[in-house]
Amino acid sequence: MSEISKNQFETLREQLVIDDMGIRMKALHASRSLPMAERFDLLTIAAIDPYARIRYDAVSQLGTVGTVDLQKSLEILSDRLLVDPELDVRAAAAASLGSLQLTQSFDLLKTAYESTNDWMFQFSIVAAIGDLGAPQGFDLLAEALQSPNELVKIAAIGSLGDLGNPKSVSLLLPLVEDPDWQIRHRVAQSLAQLGGSEAKVALEKLANDPMSQVAEATRAALSLGEK
Repeated sequence: MSEISKNQFETLREQLVIDDMGIRMKALHASRSLPMAERFDLLTIAAIDPYARIRYDAVSQLGTVGTVDLQKSLEILSDRLLVDPELDVRAAAAASLGSLQLTQSFDLLKTAYESTNDWMFQFSIVAAIGDLGAPQGFDLLAEALQSPNELVKIAAIGSLGDLGNPKSVSLLLPLVEDPDWQIRHRVAQSLAQLGGSEAKVALEKLANDPMSQVAEATRAALSLGEK
């Protein structure tokens, strides 16, 4: 680290513990110009800031910067996932755990999913499980597929495709005729990922869907599969 960079790092680290919330926010924003390792160190401070918006920003950034120290990131994000008083920060922690593919966090994500009725938090957890690619997430995703919230259901459809478990096909087939075209669109994408003869028959039907977005996306998926 150059002398200039070192001085900037020390200044920003001091600013992140000042009582003035505005200065702390500016310091966190300015930290984006630092090398990854120094930026990570500052994010570990901001992730426990008293102000929720600073914690949210820091926790979200850890989804990429956390590669600097995956074990430390796992500790920080797991803590925020379970105990942060703000649901949007907890949702950001779930998303970052997924982005970093920290498969060790699956049990914590499952516990968090089962302990909340907040759709935004559930959505983030379901999407994260798809990012994790954890095979043990199948049952939770199957449960999320029954969610009354359409966005949680769409996230579950996508994550089932990401997991690649052939058993997902039978769960998705009934949704080929769902009245919501956005659900049919996501089903087409996931069936294309999963493959197999049953999925292909369903995709051929979706290729003639009355909603052009669904039909076009399905035809594109079929054409890629034939190459």
